[in-house]
Amino acid sequence: MINHLADPVQADAGGADFARARRIIKTDEFSSVFRLRPVQKTPHFVLYARANELSHARLGVVAAKRFAPRAVTRNTIKRVTREIFRCSALQNVDCIVRLSRPVNSKDGPATTAQLKRELRAELLRLFAAPACKKVG
Repeated sequence: MINHLADPVQADAGGADFARARRIIKTDEFSSVFRLRPVQKTPHFVLYARANELSHARLGVVAAKRFAPRAVTRNTIKRVTREIFRCSALQNVDCIVRLSRPVNSKDGPATTAQLKRELRAELLRLFAAPACKKVG
């Protein structure tokens, strides 16, 4: 595949994608954002945010096994979070979304349409918070 962008950094940090440049990967990057107070909370999620010196926003997602015992559920949470992040118009901010309460148990189904709708609604509230867009 031929890349038509002249600058490879711009290709990695494109607008609606989730390239490596848009991810928080390193432990120290996670730690530096976790040191700050949460910006927003919903019944299942906590959003931490910190301004960065980059020209784009970055995302980290933490979904612990104790709150979502099935991998299918954790992957769904991550997928929905990344999708909403891509559609958000965030500038120069590092965001970490952390699952803070159990979303389902091992007894029930791993994912349902209702669970996905509820997760999506909560995550939309997180990213729509004015504090997320105006982090200092």
